[in-house]
Amino acid sequence: MKQEVFLPDDYRPAEDEPFMNERQVEYFRRKLNNWKNDLMAESRDTIEGLQDQTRNIPDVADRASEETDRALELRTRDRQRKLVAKIDSALRRIDEGEYGYCEATGEPISLKRLDARPIATLSLEAQERHERREKVHRDD
Repeated sequence: MKQEVFLPDDYRPAEDEPFMNERQVEYFRRKLNNWKNDLMAESRDTIEGLQDQTRNIPDVADRASEETDRALELRTRDRQRKLVAKIDSALRRIDEGEYGYCEATGEPISLKRLDARPIATLSLEAQERHERREKVHRDD
């Protein structure tokens, strides 16, 4: 069984530490798990809300408005479902020791980028190259 890493509440990864040391890995694991738990809770709330709101509304305009709200809520939850899959992928990379490294170059992804977007798989430079290539091919 893996020993739990002590992590102070105010801990933030720093550039002067060894990259992806135990504390940094634990920091990002917790950040990802907390994010996932928040998304799952919101999803449960949505499902409960949709079940509770099932009712017959006689006014056509009110019914249309409610259906639009539901559709928007379901689209949002679908986006969040995809985000949960990316979070799971990042957690898998942590377990495999690959987290924090660019998939394109193998170089470390900056801590600032990972803190802002913990599911990032590309360094900022590689992401920009990818987006430029995507834009060029999209314009064709």
